[in-house]
Amino acid sequence: MAGTSDIKRGMCFRKNNDIFVIVEFQHVKPGKGAAFVRTKYKSLTTGRVLEENIPAGHKIDDVRVERRKFQYLYNDDSGYHFMNQETFDQTFLAGTMIDNTALLKEGTEVDILFDAQEEIALTLDMPQYITLKVTYTEPGVKGDTATNTLKPATVETGAEVRVPLFINEGDLIKLDTQTSAYVERVKK
Repeated sequence: MAGTSDIKRGMCFRKNNDIFVIVEFQHVKPGKGAAFVRTKYKSLTTGRVLEENIPAGHKIDDVRVERRKFQYLYNDDSGYHFMNQETFDQTFLAGTMIDNTALLKEGTEVDILFDAQEEIALTLDMPQYITLKVTYTEPGVKGDTATNTLKPATVETGAEVRVPLFINEGDLIKLDTQTSAYVERVKK
């Protein structure tokens, strides 16, 4: 059991037969009344995000998690398949457990969080940035660089993203995996 003073971002806890991860928290001490912790947490099974004020001193049932390195192999009807980098064991996850599957490229190293007691995969953390090759985009109009205009582009995983006008087919671009936003062009 952990107290409200132990709450931090990324902490996992069990509540109502579900496992949640803390997304945001803020310790609040109002001028009048008791202190509390304003939390926003996400269910690792359903993906729902909930908000709750937890009174100071309240105990929560924390879950010990282990972060393990895996490599993405492929996906099929049963899910997304990954290989453990140390033991070479394979596991698969349902697409609902993974955020932004459209940016997942074969060979990408990811972290999978496991419940240490029950050996159950909880969630997948992709790297913050990923480099992908542009497979299709319309050519930009020469001289149209005065505005910060974006155009659609398809990358090698099949995902469609928005890129600046100077990006052409065959360019390598760096994308933020949380938002699918263009970050920069990568030199070859």
